[in-house]
Amino acid sequence: MISSYVGIYTIFMYFRGYEPNEVLSTKISMIELNLPKCRLRLEQREGKPYVYDELRRKFVRLTPEEWVRQHFVHYLIDVLGYPQPLMQNEVALRLGETSKRCDTLLYDKALRPQMILEYKAPHVALTETVLQQIVRYNYVLRVPYLVLSNGLDHLVCRIDYDTMSYTFLSEFPSYDSLE
Repeated sequence: MISSYVGIYTIFMYFRGYEPNEVLSTKISMIELNLPKCRLRLEQREGKPYVYDELRRKFVRLTPEEWVRQHFVHYLIDVLGYPQPLMQNEVALRLGETSKRCDTLLYDKALRPQMILEYKAPHVALTETVLQQIVRYNYVLRVPYLVLSNGLDHLVCRIDYDTMSYTFLSEFPSYDSLE
C-alpha cells in the first residue's frame, strides 16, 4: 500500500545560483507529501525554481503539481521498479478538435499504453471533475490502469474492458503484475 511507504516531511529548499558557492535568498516551502523522499536536482533561473525531470531530460519550472509529479515518478521507478524507459511525461493527445497532454504515460514492453497518471497540486482535491479529466484521456488511449494523485491522496483504478467494469485498487500494482 502506498501509505506504507509514507515519507512525510517538510522541506525548505535553498536554490543555488550559477555562482559555485553562493546560496541565493530564494526559499520555497513545499507541502508534505504522502510519498517517499527522493533526491531532486534543483536550480534557479531568473529568480524562479526549476527541477530536473528525468523523463523529459530537462529542467522544468517547479510548481506544486510538478513537485507531486517528480515525487510520484521517483516512487514508481525507485520503489516499485517501474522501467524508466517505458515512461513519458507530458504526452500530447487529440480529443476531437482539442489538443491535451496527459501528465505521465506508462507503456508495456510492446510499447502499448498501459497506464495514465494524472497529478494535481496538493491543495486540489481528487473530485469527480478531476476523475472525468483522466477518463476523457482514456477515450483515446484505452489503458487498463488510471492513476490520480495530488501527493496526499492517490487513486488507482483497474479497468476491465471485457466486462465493462472498473475496480479501485487498495495497493499500487508492481510493474510485473500489470496485464
